[in-house]
Amino acid sequence: MADKVEFELVSPEKLLVSQPVHMVVVPGAEGFLGVLPGHAPMIVTVKPGIIDIYANDMATITQRIFVAGGFCEITGARVTILAEEASDLDAVRGLDRAALEKQLADLSEDLADAKSDGERHTLEGKVAIVQAKLDAQSGTVH
Repeated sequence: MADKVEFELVSPEKLLVSQPVHMVVVPGAEGFLGVLPGHAPMIVTVKPGIIDIYANDMATITQRIFVAGGFCEITGARVTILAEEASDLDAVRGLDRAALEKQLADLSEDLADAKSDGERHTLEGKVAIVQAKLDAQSGTVH
């Protein structure tokens, strides 16, 4: 079995990461998923949160990236994440917290007033992204 897995993170704008890594921890819809070489093939939904990349060894996170959601395809040799939005965790921590809190309050009001299931679903997704950004700022997410 290989000691590394190829990791690619793609956003709508560009390829953000393409490198061999020891492990990637992905915020999956069913919980956090650690992917090592030889992992069983699967496709999972990625929820808003933080991807941890262990490039040099299994004990040290070398990079943390915020994703707003997407899909992850896993094979025994490769992990590919197609992210709706992705940015370095430091960029998220640099966002104006008061503006995020206001945005969350506004979205929550809109959600309470939603007239259809489609509108409610869209707003729930936006609320989850803003909440994940706030959590990332306060360090309460993985």
